[in-house]
Amino acid sequence: MRARLHVVLVAAALMAILHAAAVEAAPPGPNGLGTEWAPIEVDRLADIRGGFQLPGGPVLSFGIERVVRVNGLLVAQASVRIPDIAHITAEQAQALAEFNRGLLVQVGEGNRVVAGTATGALVVQNSLDDESISAVTRLEVGVDTLGIYKAINFNDALVDAQLGALGR
Repeated sequence: MRARLHVVLVAAALMAILHAAAVEAAPPGPNGLGTEWAPIEVDRLADIRGGFQLPGGPVLSFGIERVVRVNGLLVAQASVRIPDIAHITAEQAQALAEFNRGLLVQVGEGNRVVAGTATGALVVQNSLDDESISAVTRLEVGVDTLGIYKAINFNDALVDAQLGALGR
């Protein structure tokens, strides 16, 4: 999605430049682009590469939840919600670190897994018969893309207008 937006923005900018300046075809220069074109310095390109984000760009939210039920009863739950990853708070980072320590659920007596060894995982150990155990890990990832869609529509309209002005 971001690559398409970048291509649309570059195309729109080039069309606007060509239309506004009414540039006529120039003879090719030493770089094959024409005398009015000059290559950008490598150092400047290095600063520009890697994509871009429009002001007020997309907000990425993240949530993860682990729930364990035994015979329909909730016995363990761990969850983290980060509404805007770009602006994660210290408390949210701490909650994520605690979540990554893992979750150990033991049903019945005589289980052998030691607490603290379930690092980053969900471990359910059961020593009883006829238990109904369900473990669910749910991820919620959200991206506010309305702004991006508006920008794409605007840029598509701009390109269409520029092409129309050129008679194409």
